[in-house]
Amino acid sequence: MTEQVFEAKLKEEEKENFLKMILTWIISHLQFLLIPGSRIDELTLREIEYEKSISQRKFIRRLKSTLTIIGIGIVFVIVTLAVFPEWIAPYSFEIANSLPGGSWNLPSDNYPLGQTQFGRDILSRMIYGARASLTIALPAITFSVVLGVMVGVIAAFYGGWVDSIIMRVVDIFLAFPGLILAMVFIAIWGQKMEYIMLAYGILGVPYYSRLIRGSVLQAKALPYVEAARVSGAGNWRIMFRHILPNCIQPIIISFTFDIGGIILSLAGLAFLGYSDLSMIEWGRDIDIARGHIVMAPFASLWPGIMILFTVLGFMLVGDGLRDALDPRLKNL
Repeated sequence: MTEQVFEAKLKEEEKENFLKMILTWIISHLQFLLIPGSRIDELTLREIEYEKSISQRKFIRRLKSTLTIIGIGIVFVIVTLAVFPEWIAPYSFEIANSLPGGSWNLPSDNYPLGQTQFGRDILSRMIYGARASLTIALPAITFSVVLGVMVGVIAAFYGGWVDSIIMRVVDIFLAFPGLILAMVFIAIWGQKMEYIMLAYGILGVPYYSRLIRGSVLQAKALPYVEAARVSGAGNWRIMFRHILPNCIQPIIISFTFDIGGIILSLAGLAFLGYSDLSMIEWGRDIDIARGHIVMAPFASLWPGIMILFTVLGFMLVGDGLRDALDPRLKNL
């Protein structure tokens, strides 16, 4: 009986404590309960954290479309070939770029996809060609983005004669065909990998400066820019700490798209004979094999397929990023 009485008292005390907690909470939050629009700091923080997690889930969910996953898979394969060619290719780089003999031979056990000029293994050259394409394309487009964004942000933020001079120079570069200018630069500097990267890096600057300029012109008129200026922030801090992060989405999307475009342009340039002869490039292999299409169609077919899938992979990833970062464009 004593234990039952003790348990009953505990239950009564718990009920009383619970009622006291409720009354205390109601009294301390009368403003929240009675005045419309009032908020509790703790609940506000929880709401902010929840919205952050929801937005991240939505971003990941938008990337889960079938075509985007296919693009990511293709890009992963190409990057793997570029990073580990020595482990994947049946022959070393020196052998794949040497003169073993047996030009244009059909596929065999030793050469699964056949042989190109001078008996070089087509499969090995396809694998090593991925490294050449990404080695040139990624540094070139990174240089274009960094310099182009800086130029575009400065031109849009300061405006006036600074904007006019910079944009007129940009217009002059955009008026010329990019492939022709690249051929001119390479013909002047030389057909080395570094010069090819520099040529494409310079040619991409006007495009990115024009792209970011339009976004900055809209963003610099928003209230948060004026608030940052009133708080004492300098021009460079406002440009690259406040404005740029809110305008970077189009650059990210264009960056992914343009990797495929540069790889395709590099293949076209190599096809015309403007390439580094010490490297293995898909476009150059197509150029060498174009005179033997009837006798050895496989020699130009496989490098062309590699170019197709590489460009397609980056385009699909760029399309998925566009839908994820700006869902309004998804149905356009």
